Amino acid sequence: MTARQTVMLLGAVVLSLPSLAHGFQPLIYNKKSVTHRQITIRAILRKTAEVCRDISTSQGKDFSLVINNSLTADEVLKACSTIGTSTSPLSAVIFKTSIAQMYLGNAKMDIQFVLGDKQHFIGETFEGGRDLITAGVSYVKASVKKENFGAGRWNLGEICHPLQDFYSHSNWVELGNTEPYSTLIRPDQPFKNLAGPDTPTCRDCVDGNCDDNLLPELQQQGLLTTGYYSFFSRKAKPTGKCSHGGKLDQTSRGDPVGGIGKDDVSADHGSLHHKAADIAVKATMELLEDIRVAVGDKKFLQLMGLSQSSVLCFVIDTTGSMSDDIAEAKRVSFDIIDRKRGTPQEPSAYILVPFNDPGFGPLTKTTDADIFKDRIFELSANGGGDIPEMCLSGLQLALTAAPPSSEIFVFTDAPAKDAHLKSTITALIESTKSVVNFMLTDVLSSRRRRRGILSSRSISQSDAQLYHDLARASGGQAIEVTKSDLSAATTVIEDSSAGAVVTVFQIVMNPGKPDSFTFTVDDSLRNMTAYITGASSLTFNLTGSTGVSQSSSESGGPLASFTTAGNLRRLRLNTDNQTGSWEISINSNKPYSVKVIGQSSVNFIYNLVEEHEGIHGDFGPKEGRPLSGGNSSLLVTVTGSDTVQVTEVTLFDSSGPRQVNGSLQALGDDNFLVHFSGVPAGEYVVRLRGEDKSSTSKSTPTSFQRQASTQIKTSSISVTTQANNTNIEPGSTISIPFTVATMTNGVVNDNATGTFTMRANNDRSYASTSPSTVTVAAGSGGKANGTVTLTVPANAVSGTDVTLTIEAEDAAVSDLNYAVLRFSVAAKVADVNRPECQVVRTSASCPLSSSLCASSQWEFIANLTDGINGTGIERITIQKGNGTLNTSTTVGAGGKNVTVATYSASCCSQTVELAVVDRVGNVGTCVGQARALTTAALVTTVNTASIGGPSLTHHKLVMLDDVTGTITFNMASPDSFTPVTCAQCEPPLICEENLVPMADLPILAFPGKSQLRSR
Repeated sequence: MTARQTVMLLGAVVLSLPSLAHGFQPLIYNKKSVTHRQITIRAILRKTAEVCRDISTSQGKDFSLVINNSLTADEVLKACSTIGTSTSPLSAVIFKTSIAQMYLGNAKMDIQFVLGDKQHFIGETFEGGRDLITAGVSYVKASVKKENFGAGRWNLGEICHPLQDFYSHSNWVELGNTEPYSTLIRPDQPFKNLAGPDTPTCRDCVDGNCDDNLLPELQQQGLLTTGYYSFFSRKAKPTGKCSHGGKLDQTSRGDPVGGIGKDDVSADHGSLHHKAADIAVKATMELLEDIRVAVGDKKFLQLMGLSQSSVLCFVIDTTGSMSDDIAEAKRVSFDIIDRKRGTPQEPSAYILVPFNDPGFGPLTKTTDADIFKDRIFELSANGGGDIPEMCLSGLQLALTAAPPSSEIFVFTDAPAKDAHLKSTITALIESTKSVVNFMLTDVLSSRRRRRGILSSRSISQSDAQLYHDLARASGGQAIEVTKSDLSAATTVIEDSSAGAVVTVFQIVMNPGKPDSFTFTVDDSLRNMTAYITGASSLTFNLTGSTGVSQSSSESGGPLASFTTAGNLRRLRLNTDNQTGSWEISINSNKPYSVKVIGQSSVNFIYNLVEEHEGIHGDFGPKEGRPLSGGNSSLLVTVTGSDTVQVTEVTLFDSSGPRQVNGSLQALGDDNFLVHFSGVPAGEYVVRLRGEDKSSTSKSTPTSFQRQASTQIKTSSISVTTQANNTNIEPGSTISIPFTVATMTNGVVNDNATGTFTMRANNDRSYASTSPSTVTVAAGSGGKANGTVTLTVPANAVSGTDVTLTIEAEDAAVSDLNYAVLRFSVAAKVADVNRPECQVVRTSASCPLSSSLCASSQWEFIANLTDGINGTGIERITIQKGNGTLNTSTTVGAGGKNVTVATYSASCCSQTVELAVVDRVGNVGTCVGQARALTTAALVTTVNTASIGGPSLTHHKLVMLDDVTGTITFNMASPDSFTPVTCAQCEPPLICEENLVPMADLPILAFPGKSQLRSR
């Protein structure tokens, strides 16, 4: 068997195994145990709240939120919000979506690396586990440095998994520890007290009771161990070593029998489960604090997704005929930036991707509005060659760069030259849940200007349909207008940039037919807008909850005022005092769409998950599309109100129309697991209905409805992958084994045969190989295997990422499924040492009385270096203290660069902690403390006869000044003042000059470890 065949066989075995998850449960379990999801959420919310508290304190503002494990995302967002007394709705959707990215990345480790020891700290793999964590931390910091927060979140979630598993799989808790093992995130610290490879660690459990199976001598010596685990053989652990334990762990059946796992309350050491989970929360917070200090508070909060606004994202055709469109894109973007700058509705980021033919890009992604302004201002319309342009290539860049659930606007007046990317774009839309709107100008014109020359334009119905199909898949709109009417259509961009925008109802009818649609207006909704797109012959009638109606012949009426631009009708609804059921009736036999939005804090997010059989029976993130005829599950999170009660979650297919009702399982904290049985083949959207009991206008709860924008399409094809890493170094190649299977009602059809077309695309145009087809042969069990490779160029920039889409399409070109994989790109970090601090001096003394502190100053000076082979000091910030920091650079011994930090502050702030960050994100600290001004006690009578000096009685020693290295005193007596200067010697202070008779002076106490004595 060749090496390649061996790899593929192992990949096939791994992909077919049941869940072997050995650690805290990934996402969902019984209420008595704590999952990775809960641990991750608790740590994120607590650390985010701490950062907001520290920022508020530094600004002199109150922060009253109690920080504990009971925090909710809505509470933290509200406490951190700068809205103040604003009446604008507050939405936690972006925050909760970002948190979901992290805990889903965490949960995926139990699926993607099910047999990995270092990913779970199995088998005493201390070095390997730490290397995984610290390398991942460097990827996170590099990503955040490049403002690539999405990749940073996935990586952060992944490294949280082994970090948290350590406390479930080791005897750290059994050793009596209650705080994290910091060495796990600090590669410059050596491991201590590890049990040696030949050191026995366990003995047999007695009658199934494993409470006392750790060897007493191991505990007495404080030696650290983790359990061994194998799905295949009980001989996979050395003699005398502990097992992890559990039904699937074969090693726990061999001597010593049993295990030490604390995955849940039913595990062998389940009585310590909650203690392990508590320390895992603290350890995750410690990791987050390290990242926070390395990247700064602002970028840390962006990494956590603490934002109320989405990104502003434009994909713009820059060919010769697009000058008017570019001018309008500039106008509307500048207007949004200028109106919202400094407000909670200011876009969280700005993305711009130009395209033409034959090129597209470069991608601009920034949180600086002025940089975005400069880039879009530089756009000009020229060139273009033939009519079709590289529209989908530009859109692919935007979809992978934008955060999940973003809204993207594409400006073009030409068909797509790269229409072959349609399935890739659809896969990215479905996986990111982003909304794509197309602003199509002069679609019906017959002439087009190129380089000042009139040329015939040819955009077929199929060309235009491509954009409509993608808009429909994403929940967006394809708006067709003339260039002169474009400014009227771009109001949809301004609408989307408002905060807390929710979709209440949306439907696309193709083919069109006359029909009526209802939607519910609830108390929390405001600024509601309806969009209707369709042929010019389309008419509509709107009926409010009170029975009042308004027809399309009335541009202004009791229910709405509307404008028309091309195929778009925009209705501003008047919903005052009209909560309840509304109706829109459409009269048209041509394709049309209806979309109703509003502003509300009440919304929801969802993620596809799938159950993994085995010991845990837990759920993990679902790859690709759900299976036709099979069971599907959603993890649904509701935002905005603790008084909301969800009553119904459905999958709705308008083409039927048909509806699949889900069964709800409440998980707490506004989370629900929703099961759907036997989902028929089709294209669905998720609809959620419920009641809000917070309504004050009515005695009964108010009904509400929300709808997800992105379509969920089922498939009878399964595509699964097994990447051995999610991080890639520049200049390296990664191989991704995959398996394609034919499914019937959600299970593999063992007797199926056939050939599938394979496509592998990545958004960076990196070199890649993939089989063009794979064949499911007779007797193969209905499966076929293959491998995709991806090569990252040596000049790739650290902190970037690459998204790879692997697609499988059946021979009839009627069904398709995919897997979307994201890899972070960063060079291996050789500098793992934290910057060092050497205190030079602390000058001046502060009075003991707080009433005198404002009139006194103190100064702290330290030399900061980055050690041998360090990358250099990049940033120094004040973590604690309310003073002024100045830095300078000098060259020290051996040519080492030294950064001199000088900190000065009022004596009202007597401590300082400096955070010192090097260029790869290693964090060191430097701490200083002001000396206190002290008055010594009265001195008793001195016997001076033995030295023949004058008689000095009842002398008083008073400290006047305190400078490190030199301390000046006055020896005061009723008759004279004698100056005395003393040099500092550790530990005592010894008088060096102007000695006076002090042979029998008692010891006088001074700040620090100091004393006076005679010579």
